[in-house]
Amino acid sequence: MENHSQNGTEALLKVSTLNCIDLSNPDIHQSVSLLKQACLDCGFFCVINHGISQEFMDEVFAQSKNLFHLPLNEKMKLLRNEKHRGYTPVLDELLDPDNQVHVGDYKEGYYIGVEVPEDDPDAEKPFYGPNVWPEDGVVPGWRQTMEKFHHEALEVAKAVARVIALALDLEVDFFDKPEMLGKPIATLRLLHYEGQVSDPSKGIYGAGAHSDYGLITLLATDDVMGLQICRDKDAKPQIWEYVAPIKGAFIVNLGDMLERWSNCIFKSTLHRVLGNGQERYSIAYFVEPSHDCLVECLPTCKSEDNPPKFPPIRCATYLSQRYKDTHAELSVYNNHQT
Repeated sequence: MENHSQNGTEALLKVSTLNCIDLSNPDIHQSVSLLKQACLDCGFFCVINHGISQEFMDEVFAQSKNLFHLPLNEKMKLLRNEKHRGYTPVLDELLDPDNQVHVGDYKEGYYIGVEVPEDDPDAEKPFYGPNVWPEDGVVPGWRQTMEKFHHEALEVAKAVARVIALALDLEVDFFDKPEMLGKPIATLRLLHYEGQVSDPSKGIYGAGAHSDYGLITLLATDDVMGLQICRDKDAKPQIWEYVAPIKGAFIVNLGDMLERWSNCIFKSTLHRVLGNGQERYSIAYFVEPSHDCLVECLPTCKSEDNPPKFPPIRCATYLSQRYKDTHAELSVYNNHQT
């Protein structure tokens, strides 16, 4: 299946077929083989039979719509804080500054992280702390739904990380350690694309081209096409492929931190979202190790011929810089908070 792009320089766009990993499959070797092939090829795959029911996924999407349908003045009361929790307005995020000239992403979002009370010592850390929650009367049952999904999605991410560990010739529980996914930075992000038509030739995107920052991302989407991937970011011109929505599955992609950890054996892949005039909803779940985890070349990914390409770096240091680079300063919203 092929699609004409709105940008003449990108003539034809095909729809990519991703490897699909069944997390209930008892043949772990088959799952490892499929995942390894996907990670070497395009850095994207999908997982099915992940343990979250379709009924509950439908509820999460319905509650996401309930929040985004609130009037803007109600949503601005929930504006994201310094810990990147809460509402992010349209154009708040600029993911591809080279191509998005003076204009951010045509999407609104909502961040929900690991809930840590303010009086907990961990709340001092940049990606822990209390979340911003709408009052229950405004969106009834919303917090309970999102907290349950946050918890269940983390279990899916841990299951995927075990297959990744085996694909990298590590012990199956390598990423389960306390300093990694035992105490992770895990961020749920609800996204709403309002129905704008993207035009790459004018730098107008639903979400600009970017790779994710962390370990892995789980993505659930509605049935509206929009996500595109670029297998070779250095190609001129870049070739973009649509990823078709898959009912009941998570689309999984690798983040820059895993590329760094694996010494570029596994790739984090450029992706973007083009709007086609239809409203679109998606739910992304970003998973990274703990704040203090030192990300350094894995022992199975280096050799005399392939020495480490990156110096070790603390997870929190790396993530803080990446968020700062892509989001508007909060002071730009001072006039809205009335």
